[in-house]
Amino acid sequence: MVVMSAVVLLLAGTWADYPELIALGLAGVATLLVAAGWMLVRPRLRAVRETSPQRVAEGARAYGVVTVTNTAGRRSPPVVATETVGNDRINVPLPSLEAGGSVRMMYALPTGRRGRYVIPPFEVDHTDPLRLLRSGGSCGGHSILYVHPRVHTVVPMSFGGPREMEGPTSSSSPQGGVTFHSLRDYHPGDNWRRIHWKSSARVGKLLVRHNVVPDEPRHLIILDTSDGPYDDASFEHAVRVAASLCVAADRAGYPVTLRRTSDWAVAPEPPDSQWDNGATATLDLLSSLERSSQDRGLLTLTDLVRDVASPDSGVALSVVTGEVEPEHLELLTTMRSCFLTVSLIRIGEKISRSVTTPAGVLAVNARTSSDFAAQWNLVVPP
Repeated sequence: MVVMSAVVLLLAGTWADYPELIALGLAGVATLLVAAGWMLVRPRLRAVRETSPQRVAEGARAYGVVTVTNTAGRRSPPVVATETVGNDRINVPLPSLEAGGSVRMMYALPTGRRGRYVIPPFEVDHTDPLRLLRSGGSCGGHSILYVHPRVHTVVPMSFGGPREMEGPTSSSSPQGGVTFHSLRDYHPGDNWRRIHWKSSARVGKLLVRHNVVPDEPRHLIILDTSDGPYDDASFEHAVRVAASLCVAADRAGYPVTLRRTSDWAVAPEPPDSQWDNGATATLDLLSSLERSSQDRGLLTLTDLVRDVASPDSGVALSVVTGEVEPEHLELLTTMRSCFLTVSLIRIGEKISRSVTTPAGVLAVNARTSSDFAAQWNLVVPP
């Protein structure tokens, strides 16, 4: 625009023999030449960025921390670095740095919506003081920020009876206990005090004692990720409910696993039973979860639980969904005897109260995740 204006002024002034217009045109050309000279001094920066913390709950504070170093042999001009997090763009002004100088900047990151955000390298905008010319580049690497769903404080599922301290064990029992289960091959990093020397000498290789925590009641949480039962808001609340149940079981020390109805669409076979006392991986998974119109929803329930559907499995089942169809309730009725307890949590502003809950199934109908937490803590004994 400045170039065109300067050319027009020069041509008009020459044609009309108007010295003032020619002077204005020459001033524009001079300004552009000064701006171009400024742009020749391009910054050479190295940036190291971290997110602190890397995992936060919705609405919690998270910060980007970047250390920028001027790698050129001369002072760098001030620039503006732009951080992109999802659909948000954050401008971070960087001061002029002497040769070899560094600066550490901290800025807030948006955490209002759950998600797994891959943060690309900084965009560095180099402009002249009048912002007539601009050039861009990038520096730094990629970072990942997990914004976990909001978690409500709820009591863990009641399994009934005391917890087993010296109960039976299995290959799926959590590791790290004091109860002996079997011998296994030695792996680098194993404690040498657990090597069974007599058996190792007999078979010709190192064997170690495989100690586990005795089998305990386990909590299986099924989250309906189909499109039909929800609107956007109710699905977010359903994700928070699933997260709250997982964290409650984790804090109580019970093995817990989360399965999504979309798991069956990805791999039409029973999922591997990975019972874990840690909730971080589950919250990471829930961060990026989306509903899908291709998901068959609770019609896949029988397939999702058939590897643990047994009266002797010691598993409590919780199903989190929105509006349900009668055939879904029939599925819960048929599998009630295969689990320690079965609970059905329905989330939504317009949940039908006329649907009859199957006998023996704990039902919680809530408008929001906060409403669920209040009801759950009333009906489930601590």
